[in-house]
Amino acid sequence: MTPTRRTFMQQSLAMTLAAGSTATANAARKKNKAPPPVQLPPQPASDKPWLEAGDLVSKMEWTNPPAETSFGAGTVTAKSKARTDFWRKTFYGYITDNGHLFSLPVFGDFNFQARVNGKYAALYDQAGLMVRLDEKHWMKCGSEFVDGKRWASVVFTHDFSDWSTMEDLSQDAPVYWRVARKKDSIEAQVSRDGTAWQTIRQGYFPPAVEVRVGVMCAAPEGAGFVATFDELRLDKP
Repeated sequence: MTPTRRTFMQQSLAMTLAAGSTATANAARKKNKAPPPVQLPPQPASDKPWLEAGDLVSKMEWTNPPAETSFGAGTVTAKSKARTDFWRKTFYGYITDNGHLFSLPVFGDFNFQARVNGKYAALYDQAGLMVRLDEKHWMKCGSEFVDGKRWASVVFTHDFSDWSTMEDLSQDAPVYWRVARKKDSIEAQVSRDGTAWQTIRQGYFPPAVEVRVGVMCAAPEGAGFVATFDELRLDKP
């Protein structure tokens, strides 16, 4: 068959289209090829607290305000009222829920700590930390004055209160206290320096609910005493 202009043009067009398809496919393959992964240097874990000092104090508020309060540079000072406490039913048979709590709402796991000191003088004078869901579900830990000396005291309450004690880390100096909420538990921890922590109690606490956490004080038997809280810090994992 003798080639004509028409057959030549048809053959040329077919070759051009084929070449264009091949080039387009090669370009697409090059475009879609994943770039090599970027290797990032390891990132150091941050030890920056979620909230601390004045920033934390500014978000907290009183439940049952004390007789006197003062604030300064991240420090909270409170004088408790007389005949105040947090306790439910066990042994004594009464319910008292008029202790002083300075707190903020928090959901999920957290660590909350403060350095605590007080002019403890009367039986059961106490100052420390508290985690509170409601009047029937709460825990508190701190220094408590019993039999003429300070004790490290922890109470868990689920309608009925319990109580455990050990000798306090100091009889005259401030002590660091920390509560660590993890899943369905709370650990009460104590430290001389805010660095080396000792867990002295772990107890059940309802998970997946918002609670209030903060510092507390009370004077169940005495006329009231002055408690001081500083180096407040809240960490969220």
